[in-house]
Amino acid sequence: MILDAHGHVGTWPDFLIPDPTAEGLLATMDRIGVTAMGISHLLAVGPDAVRGNRLAMEIAERFPGRFGVWQVYNPHHRTPLTRDGVWGVKLHPDVHECRLDDPAYEPVWELGLPVLAHGQTDSPWSDPAQFAAVAARHPGVPLLLGHTGLWPNGFARAVRTVEAHPNVHLDVCGSKMTGRWIARLVALAGAERVVFGSDACFLDLRTGYGRIALAPLTDADRALVQGGNLARLLNLPAPIS
Repeated sequence: MILDAHGHVGTWPDFLIPDPTAEGLLATMDRIGVTAMGISHLLAVGPDAVRGNRLAMEIAERFPGRFGVWQVYNPHHRTPLTRDGVWGVKLHPDVHECRLDDPAYEPVWELGLPVLAHGQTDSPWSDPAQFAAVAARHPGVPLLLGHTGLWPNGFARAVRTVEAHPNVHLDVCGSKMTGRWIARLVALAGAERVVFGSDACFLDLRTGYGRIALAPLTDADRALVQGGNLARLLNLPAPIS
């Protein structure tokens, strides 16, 4: 089983996305064997979380079992949240210009569902240190550190920053990530703390999964990273090796 923790559908105003559709993603998923992908709609990340979340839910309903929904929470608009039919909550502190440790996110932590948040080393909004602070306050909430801090000069620091907080997992998507870095993250943090994400349709799903497929990992560690860990966090059936 291959589970992609970090995907999107839709368009973004300053980023070329050749195919922003769920159908395009699904065709690529089928080609390389991705079982399911967690998506947030880029309309929701941007100007309209309510409508974008509704569109993501409609996609998940059209393709049962293939897309999980990360419902986007905009802290300025206090977006309504649900427990039904979703994988969890998606936060983008940098787009919304609201620090991850801001009290405005309390409704998200109170919900108790897994949270995937954009993480960016040295960002005033989403530096890994803020993930550590939130994780300490809410140890029962599974938290995915998106992009493991985004920049290679911050990957190892991200591991050190959150290592004392077992509810934080490292999402490896990003154009700067490599197979060797994934193996190093596994060595530093443990395979149980690393989760595959591609950032499709921003980035090419084939390239994103290729980093996992070709990373110098044991078969057991690769199985955890590419699906086993996320299945555990989401209480999905255990992947078949």
